[in-house]
Amino acid sequence: MTSKKEPFWKTKSLDQMTAEEWETLCDHCGLCCLQKVEDADTGEIKVVGLSCEYLDVEACRCLVYEDRKRVNPDCILLTADTVRHKKWLPETCAYRRLLEGKQLERWHHLVCGDLDSVHHEGISIRHKAISGVYIHPKDLEASLKELKDDDFEWS
Repeated sequence: MTSKKEPFWKTKSLDQMTAEEWETLCDHCGLCCLQKVEDADTGEIKVVGLSCEYLDVEACRCLVYEDRKRVNPDCILLTADTVRHKKWLPETCAYRRLLEGKQLERWHHLVCGDLDSVHHEGISIRHKAISGVYIHPKDLEASLKELKDDDFEWS
């Protein structure tokens, strides 16, 4: 009798995953590519509905992924260490869920087999965020202040 092998995300910690395994965990929701605003009084980080200019907000894919850190020095590369320290990652994020000892969501593509399920479930930023490509760099701060009180709700 052949025993079924457990999926890598159930048997490995984030630190133990190969680069390929790490990349396949991403559900391409786009939430980590949204701008963040820190409340000066509380230190709370709020994610707002304005994406990095290099994110295709419909496909929820980075247009410069392989060179993202060079092209955009402000890009935060997700690593196991980053996941441990960045509390703004959404509760639905596979990296965060696994770090917290939780299972992947039922809609996650590694569970259900559908790469578009994150969009069908309304988890992604598709149809919810504005691309930073439409905001002039000089207007970015003012745009973020306007958006930070908007009704965007990201879990």
